[in-house]
Amino acid sequence: MMTIKILLVIFIGFAGGLAVGSGFVAFLTVLGIIPRLTQLSKTMKYIQRYEWAVILGAVISSWLSLQEVTFHFFSIIAIPIGLASGVFVGLLAAALTEVLNVLPILAKRIGIDEKIIILLMAIVLGKISGSLFHWIVFVDM
Repeated sequence: MMTIKILLVIFIGFAGGLAVGSGFVAFLTVLGIIPRLTQLSKTMKYIQRYEWAVILGAVISSWLSLQEVTFHFFSIIAIPIGLASGVFVGLLAAALTEVLNVLPILAKRIGIDEKIIILLMAIVLGKISGSLFHWIVFVDM
């Protein structure tokens, strides 16, 4: 019985990782985040460095999230890290607003343009149920 639970947890973790990874790659690909950032910052010659930074950032942060690692920084060091994180979240939020333009185009191309509300509700309800499941099952109180 314990083996089945372990295999189920492995399967759910792997499926969740694939879903998040696929979503992340689709997000970057569909919206063209990296090429757009290089255009805006006029640093097109560094596009491979941007790509490697995204890949390494995703891999390292995924690995760190599985470990019990804590960092203790002095305030003077934490300030630039916080500013960089804020810039990243701001760019991510700006890019997510672009998704609202992508979904109707995608729905029209796959022939479900009259059911766009159902598509949006599926995304919203999936996010809500996934978040609730995570907080109820996996977060220690």
